[in-house]
Amino acid sequence: MRLLAWYGQHRRIMPWRALHGMAPNPYHVWLSEIMLQQTTVAVVAPYFQKFIKRWPTIQHLAKAPLEQVMQMWAGLGYYRRAHLLHDCARKICADHGGQFPETESELLELPGFGPYTAAADGAIAFNLRTNVVDGNVERVMARIFAIRTALPRAKAKLRAMAATLLPSSRYGDYAQALMDLGATICTPRNPKCGLCPWNKACQARALGIEDKLPRRIKAQAKPVRRAVAFVLINKKNEILLRQRSKGGLLGGMMEVPSSAWREGEMPTLRQAQKEAPAKLKWKLLSGKVKHVFSHFELELGVAVGAATRATAGKWVSLDDLDGEALPSVMRKIIRYAIEAL
Repeated sequence: MRLLAWYGQHRRIMPWRALHGMAPNPYHVWLSEIMLQQTTVAVVAPYFQKFIKRWPTIQHLAKAPLEQVMQMWAGLGYYRRAHLLHDCARKICADHGGQFPETESELLELPGFGPYTAAADGAIAFNLRTNVVDGNVERVMARIFAIRTALPRAKAKLRAMAATLLPSSRYGDYAQALMDLGATICTPRNPKCGLCPWNKACQARALGIEDKLPRRIKAQAKPVRRAVAFVLINKKNEILLRQRSKGGLLGGMMEVPSSAWREGEMPTLRQAQKEAPAKLKWKLLSGKVKHVFSHFELELGVAVGAATRATAGKWVSLDDLDGEALPSVMRKIIRYAIEAL
């Protein structure tokens, strides 16, 4: 098959392959796939290496405290993945003797496994004949078959068309080849059709509409939530942090205290101080910190204050912040306050 021949010459170095060559280790494949959801290979690679060094087997990961896993995950985003990663490791060790199940249906029963993850892990780790369809594959199918139905309505049709192209062997290689084709050749903009092994079969290219597919329903503007973050510093040059509740957005991560994130106008300092971690004289810095989540945008005013007495929470030295499970938005807040001061 032309696609597999192309893949043999142009395959990307995925995190698990960079560590152990061509032999897929189910634990490493799974860890890579979870990290790669909504995240690029370049970003994931160093995190993958750190995880494998810290927890070389799934048994090690299952025994690790969740807090340590969250610390190692900090900065990678989409933090629910880390919770599900830990839950899955524990379940595999408790219910499957530390071995990944080798059927797609059993994989689907594990925490954090949806149709894509179960299919990808099944194909790559166990060479199962599964239909692996991610965003890259959807784009390839939309162009190969010139499907004009807009996403997300077209998902079921794109998946069905992908199933018609499954080979009779080398399922893991085929799945990776197809994903690599979408990631490196059949790109969203300026696809490299001249280099594509399927260019003669591509209906969209024949019609001259390859750069117009797949079509998408125009996304609605994200709502904006606003709040004031409170950066409290004591005489030891330590910052007050607290842990977010286990459920919900950024669950279990450390945070800079703030007023509640609400839609509407930015609260005044006087309004926000009702939710401050301490009653003292706060100074509101000029400007805002902005951060984009998958479903909303966040704008934060930043207030700084000097602690004069003990306050509930965790005091962390500025030199030790790297060791905390701080998501990117919290690091932005701290960096903004330090630079202003």
